[in-house]
Amino acid sequence: MKRLPNLDVLRFILATLVILFHIPQLAKNQGLPYFSEAPIFHRGTEAVYMFFVLSGYLIIGQIANYKQRGVFSIKRFYARRALRILPLYYLIVVFGFLFYWKLLPFMGFNFPNTYPLWKGLLLTCFFLPNVFASLYTPGGILEILWSIGIEEQFYLFIAPLLFWVTKQKLLRVLVLLLLLYFLVFHLDFAHVLRQFSMVYFFLFGGGIIAVLEQKGALEFLKKTLIIPLGISIFVGLYFTTNWFLFETLWVRNLFVCVMFSLFVHTISVNHRGVIIENKYLNYFGRISYGIYMYHAISMNLVVFLFLKFPEVPLSNTLSIFIMNVSVIGLTLLVSHLSYRYFETYFLNLKSKFRK
Repeated sequence: MKRLPNLDVLRFILATLVILFHIPQLAKNQGLPYFSEAPIFHRGTEAVYMFFVLSGYLIIGQIANYKQRGVFSIKRFYARRALRILPLYYLIVVFGFLFYWKLLPFMGFNFPNTYPLWKGLLLTCFFLPNVFASLYTPGGILEILWSIGIEEQFYLFIAPLLFWVTKQKLLRVLVLLLLLYFLVFHLDFAHVLRQFSMVYFFLFGGGIIAVLEQKGALEFLKKTLIIPLGISIFVGLYFTTNWFLFETLWVRNLFVCVMFSLFVHTISVNHRGVIIENKYLNYFGRISYGIYMYHAISMNLVVFLFLKFPEVPLSNTLSIFIMNVSVIGLTLLVSHLSYRYFETYFLNLKSKFRK
């Protein structure tokens, strides 16, 4: 399937925002210099939300396309998703538990594992890492898996449902599910959904935009430059200012869901010829799953080295700069090696389940 323009670059930017969000947190916790004054250092969660929108846009759009052609197969769908997600997911799960339960004590660090090991393994291995991260404090390497759990939970539910829905009713069902779930999520009695960050409406939002585009219902957005330009400006301001941090949760989530969905559509379809073709940025986008999954490991290693050699004379500014560059550089290197020598083997197997 042909890759849509600009989305790989978006993936890399979003993964970088997550890293910039987490580095100051870990540095602060370890008593090291950090910088987080600019709003962009506090948009890591929102970057993950846009990842959700992007996932819904691509995957539900793909399902809709297959249904339109009458070739949608749940077996092939799950096989391809599993080959992309699960090998690296379980690699990080294994490493994470070994790191916090064995490696840190061996190195003389006292990390408080406040949960039974069997329970942590059960929750992560069966796609409930968001529940695990909310109930306990398992450490950053395992905590970041929460977002992977949200996606897998969503597709375990949505794929069978969409298989049985006729292509004529697909859009109506998606809209109905979005409205109902968005309403329930923000009701007082549904606090569990909020506690476990079950923000499935972001994936629904992206999927609905994809289906509307396939139906030709978004042509009005393409008639003037003002619309895509305005959407891009709004999203840029959201990440770089505090202007749109609405206090009411449902208002903020509604704004983010709508704007992020429209933005993904804008840069991939309604881009007015603005396409970023830099080979390095696009490649980093292709390995963005690894960047997200490995960045916590890289952070821990870099922070460990800073703690190990406190006598090195560095100003706070230089220390912050070296830490950020080192974490990002190491993450890119590890992600590249993982993609080339580990993930690619499984990605090549996806061809066996192609239409």
